[in-house]
Amino acid sequence: MAQNLEEHGIRTSEDIHWNLTTPRLYEAIVRRKEALLAHGGPVVVTTTPHTGRSPNDKYIIDDHVTHDAVWWGPVNQPLASELFDALYQRLLHHLAGKELFVQDCFAGAGCRRRLPIRVITENAWHSLFARAMFICSPQQEPDSHQPEFTLIDAPSFHAQPESDGTNSEVCILVDFARKLILIGGTGYGGEIKKAIFTVMNYILPREYATLSMHCSANVGSDGDVAIFFGLSGTGKTTLSADPNRSLIGDDEHGWDGEGIFNIEGGCYAKVINLSKELEPEIHDCTHRFGTVLENVVIDPVSRRIDLDDASLTENTRAAYSIRNIPNAVQAGIGAHPKNIFMLTCDAFGVLPPISRLNPEQAMFHFLSGYTAKIAGTEDGIGKEPQATFSTCFGAPFLPLHPSVYAQLLRDKIARHEVRCWLVNTGWSGGGFGVGSRIRIDHTRALIHAALAGTFDTIPFFREPFFGLDIPTECPGIPSALLNPVDVWPDAKLYEKMARDLTDRFRENFRQFEGP
Repeated sequence: MAQNLEEHGIRTSEDIHWNLTTPRLYEAIVRRKEALLAHGGPVVVTTTPHTGRSPNDKYIIDDHVTHDAVWWGPVNQPLASELFDALYQRLLHHLAGKELFVQDCFAGAGCRRRLPIRVITENAWHSLFARAMFICSPQQEPDSHQPEFTLIDAPSFHAQPESDGTNSEVCILVDFARKLILIGGTGYGGEIKKAIFTVMNYILPREYATLSMHCSANVGSDGDVAIFFGLSGTGKTTLSADPNRSLIGDDEHGWDGEGIFNIEGGCYAKVINLSKELEPEIHDCTHRFGTVLENVVIDPVSRRIDLDDASLTENTRAAYSIRNIPNAVQAGIGAHPKNIFMLTCDAFGVLPPISRLNPEQAMFHFLSGYTAKIAGTEDGIGKEPQATFSTCFGAPFLPLHPSVYAQLLRDKIARHEVRCWLVNTGWSGGGFGVGSRIRIDHTRALIHAALAGTFDTIPFFREPFFGLDIPTECPGIPSALLNPVDVWPDAKLYEKMARDLTDRFRENFRQFEGP
């Protein structure tokens, strides 16, 4: 068995642990006092002060491979190769003498477009996180796994902004030429997950003409696949974990000529105020062995968790293997989708709970990616949601120009005659602080009606601001809830807010218009 990481430039006198199983990682976590074990078996970790992603600290190395390919800008910040080299050498020196943990995994289910990866961490719990989130390779010798991308995660390593060219001591650096990712200065597990997703968003469209998507997916008993686009906090995980349908994946997928496939082997659910009644599958996973709970409050004596306590952050998370969802599709693959749901958390309370989109409207809303950033999802977001436009419902993870992903989606919608829907999981009857959040059970009922074809025989009416087609009725839902203006106490105030939101859409969309 290989006993070192010299091929990655890492030399350490301490132990290197290769592909430890979950029980052995638990033993290491306890030995190293990295976390508490909660009642039921999950590991509970705290990542303060970084309890969300740090998008302003993420860089792509600007070199001959990426210079003409990457969509440079505020999202994809360039960093010179020379700066990366110097920082990498300091990181290698920092890791000398440290105990390290290695997981050899894959991104991409079903052997389609599968990317072999290696995740090297200084914390045992991050190795457990990687084991939960990615697709584990069978028990094998390390030499038999040839990673095409390597991720090194070292929270105790801090960048030096003055010399490294970074914005802070946190650094998330992606080097496509060296096929290497470096993460330092933050312990938030989501950085590991999203760094690999960024790589797949670069490789799949460029090398395989395959659409990579920030979406969840499930499938019905007759094989009908549905996908759910949306940013964190909009309901991708919650709405796809449906007891009446089988879960393919909760966050990241590819769509090639055969159908869709999960990029991951696990789920990363937001669990603040999680309801056992409304979200039983996810709730059960927060109380079982092998789950990593990030920043969930735990009683140190009873070791019981409190999913309603947001004192550390609103962005409490659970990472667990998709195998822990009883009705999950173990192969992680599905047919071509029949329905696409674009989820938006509308902080203004203007958009209807559900509306039907024609292909042109679907592309408009896909490129717009309107939602509200939910408190805690990223560092710096306060308690109130912030209206934002994140193209393709995943701009922070897209290294290529949005038109690349949009064209792939446009072609697939046309080729497979996919029905598209816009679903508001945000507010109704007024904006945040005035109206109320749309109930999960109502949203589920609307989605079930769309999937069942119930709306095919129901009349629609067109609202005047976005030109959206809204169903006039839905079984189990009061008809008044379907038309936003009907639940606002002041129709003129609704009209004012709707015009304001349409102006925001137009202003944002100008970036995609020709000269």
